[in-house]
Amino acid sequence: MSKKIQVSTTINGEPVEFLCESNQSLLEVLRDGLNMTGSKEGCNNGNCGACSVLMDGRLVNSCLVLGAECEDTKITTIEGIAPKEGLHPLQQKFLEHAALQCGICTPGFIVAAKALLDTNPHPTEHEVRYWLAGNLCRCTGYDKIIRAVLDTAGVSS
Repeated sequence: MSKKIQVSTTINGEPVEFLCESNQSLLEVLRDGLNMTGSKEGCNNGNCGACSVLMDGRLVNSCLVLGAECEDTKITTIEGIAPKEGLHPLQQKFLEHAALQCGICTPGFIVAAKALLDTNPHPTEHEVRYWLAGNLCRCTGYDKIIRAVLDTAGVSS
């Protein structure tokens, strides 16, 4: 029986404390320990982006971050993207452009697109495609997703 590690962090603007195993990923902590199931497990090796979260404002794959590494960090998950009332503009544009189907990749795409727009509010199509290259979709293709992000940024595609 291994000793659990106590972690104090901020998730979606709220202080959170949790216990985790030394080898437990942030994704496992979020989904299994904190019942925050918005971040999805796709590949569990950092190749698909379905588990993307922001950690101290930086885009990371939560399957590659240990829960124990989150001490004193600020984490934003898909659950923390939308305001208390309504949808985040990215979420609204994903709906308007039909940029989702099964939903496995959608949270990761939205978190990754938010990270892009936070650093570059008016990206080119090339910049959006490059930034989202770490996120994989097996249903919709990428054009609708790219159009939704560009529309959110107020850039015509």
